[in-house]
Amino acid sequence: MAVEWVTFDCYGTLIDWERGITDALLPLVPRGTDRRALAERYIEVEAEVEKGEYLPYRAVLDRAGRRLLTEHGSTIADNAPSPLPSSLPSWPPFAEVPDALRELRRRGYRLAILSNVDRDLLAASIRAIGVEPDLTVTAEDARSYKPARGHWRHFEERTGAGIRETIHVAASLYHDIRPTSAWGYRNVWIARRIEPLRGAEPTRILPDLTSLPDAIDELARAT
Repeated sequence: MAVEWVTFDCYGTLIDWERGITDALLPLVPRGTDRRALAERYIEVEAEVEKGEYLPYRAVLDRAGRRLLTEHGSTIADNAPSPLPSSLPSWPPFAEVPDALRELRRRGYRLAILSNVDRDLLAASIRAIGVEPDLTVTAEDARSYKPARGHWRHFEERTGAGIRETIHVAASLYHDIRPTSAWGYRNVWIARRIEPLRGAEPTRILPDLTSLPDAIDELARAT
């Protein structure tokens, strides 16, 4: 059966999540704080928050952001808004993303985004990208956060597509590449950050989405 769907993680893959997070937090932490180190620690803290009882992603951003600021000696008053939820709609897409998505659609693939956010936040990012996917699945829909399987269960139920008809594309080894590999999906790791694979087995590795349409065609021909 032919590949019909290309599914994507959004933040870190399509949207410059690291830039968005650090642009919002750097003004609130001590001068000289390393941007990369701040982003790496935020990733860890957010994953810890997401492991607990399901919370809307706005609440995850709020809790993780406040915890990180406290670690850096800064605090926000309890009645003051956290900078992260309000900043998310302004986080920019990576430059090559709109053209790559349009080219995939031109070649006949259907596009889905499976994202660890709330529906309205993802809608804002889709507007920034300028390419409407055929389907979205959010943490709000799944009531869980990747790497749990809820997003993929929703996708499979809503499309009828399985591992033969689907290729997943993501930048996160932890949230996306390791679990989809374990479940038998073919996947493409967008290695925007160089990190050890630690048991992950991506089907393809690309530095960004520029050559993704050709890579998807190659994988589809090998079906």
